[in-house]
Amino acid sequence: MSLFDRLAHKFSNTPPAKDPFLDKSPSLLATPSTANAPIFSLPSGESSTSSSTSSLSSSETFWTSPPRSRWPGRYSPLGIRNAVSKRQAAVVACLLLALLIWVVPHPSTWRKRVVHNTLQQPVANPYQILRPVSEGSTRNKHAPDPERWLEHNSNDRHAENAEKGLLKSIPTLGHRSKKPRAALISLVRNSELEGLMQSVRQLEYRWNRKYNYPWVFFNDEPFSDEFKTATQNLTSAKCYYEIVPKEHWSLPDWIDEGRFMNSLEYLGAIGVGKGWMISYRHMCRWNSGFFYKHPRLKDFDWYWRVEPDVHFFCDIPYDVFRFMRDNNLKYGFNMNILDDARSFPSLWSRTRSFINAHPELIHPEADLDWLLDAHNSGDYNNCQFFSNFEIGDLNFFRGEANEKYFEWLDRGGGFYYERFGDAPIHTLSVAMFVPKSEIWFFRDIGYQHDINRFPATPQLTTPPPARSHCPPASSHRCACDPTSIDDNFYRLVPLESPQKKPDDTCIRQFLGGRWLEKRGGWTVEGERDKGGDGYGGYVVGGVEEG
Repeated sequence: MSLFDRLAHKFSNTPPAKDPFLDKSPSLLATPSTANAPIFSLPSGESSTSSSTSSLSSSETFWTSPPRSRWPGRYSPLGIRNAVSKRQAAVVACLLLALLIWVVPHPSTWRKRVVHNTLQQPVANPYQILRPVSEGSTRNKHAPDPERWLEHNSNDRHAENAEKGLLKSIPTLGHRSKKPRAALISLVRNSELEGLMQSVRQLEYRWNRKYNYPWVFFNDEPFSDEFKTATQNLTSAKCYYEIVPKEHWSLPDWIDEGRFMNSLEYLGAIGVGKGWMISYRHMCRWNSGFFYKHPRLKDFDWYWRVEPDVHFFCDIPYDVFRFMRDNNLKYGFNMNILDDARSFPSLWSRTRSFINAHPELIHPEADLDWLLDAHNSGDYNNCQFFSNFEIGDLNFFRGEANEKYFEWLDRGGGFYYERFGDAPIHTLSVAMFVPKSEIWFFRDIGYQHDINRFPATPQLTTPPPARSHCPPASSHRCACDPTSIDDNFYRLVPLESPQKKPDDTCIRQFLGGRWLEKRGGWTVEGERDKGGDGYGGYVVGGVEEG
């Protein structure tokens, strides 16, 4: 007989296993009787104690008997459990969890996404990006792409108070993930507390409560306890209260004091804004060449200048300092306006002499053409980045080129014999030492600068008009009415002023290209004959970016 036959015979003749419980408690399996006999009966000769023990033992044997498996052999759950180790199962579970976190957005963004999808948005330019045209240059494929950065890092991706997913810390697009060393800075007096509280409150609500960048307040005298308490209560970020060094807020020893006093009297008499204020001269000088040297800022690389009595109208859904750093930007603005030429009549001649003396410091990609008036002997057209709102690279200002340029102007006495302002000086410095590709127009940030407590003088009895900026197609995140990019152009220099004005608005000269194109048949004279200002003939309107 073969081995197979012997095994088959053995299994076929093996009697079925006997249930031990059947012998111990046969009455449980019997057909119930209609008689009133008790269901459980004790066999004769057995005590109740031994019966209970025997029944309990048999019951345990019954309930621990494994049921017949419905799974064939190696496909049983037990087999799968033995085949997959705990470590392998943990790895698979982690990968599935990571995929879920990566695909599903954070709950805090669900409401925001729904709102955005229900509003009409200009698809062509959702981030309000307006970049200057660089003639004759081709874009380097390895250069940073700010638009792509915004696509990947908006929606408050880097907000500190948002829950961080497992993969949130992984850098995107090759950018660095470490938080920039940056601060919000403000030069302010104790008497300006109310106006500063307005500015801090709005910027915190619109942006910094999500990012917690520190505030650094500067003053030429100690801050009061009231000031410190009130400002610290407005933010969860760290606040610093610093005093401007006396040597940075006083008359230099090379300035002729008599000539300086004559300048104050003259500029005040002809109505130059704040031309008669000594402290204003110190302030312009400090903002031009000293703020970035303060010891408190030595540990910072970036700054955002915030003035008292300003408004921030829009939610800002990204980290502006990361944006600047990751895209190799040096300077950011959101207004480009005309300044009063009577404040700095010698500024351009001194700048030209500096260029002639230090041609090696001028950046090879510098573009000064947009600041020069071809119809006025190539002189400075008095356009400026409005520096009351500026976001910048402190290391640029600390660099050799900017430092030498400031020292050149400072030694000439222009801050005291004239009224050199920090806005035109920053503008000329950035234009000479930074390529246009590293200057950013923050069109998407709504902003307004008010002068609520202006100094009353015989020449100035009403406050100057507010300078405001509001992006178009942003009602879902901004509390302001859209303004044209041409607004504010001559807020500092009224249209009726005899000062010669450039052919195009300052921001259009900066952007160049199609922004300068005029409609066929349009003329400046024809528009002015009809009561216009002579700046309405552009093909591309000021609120029709795309």
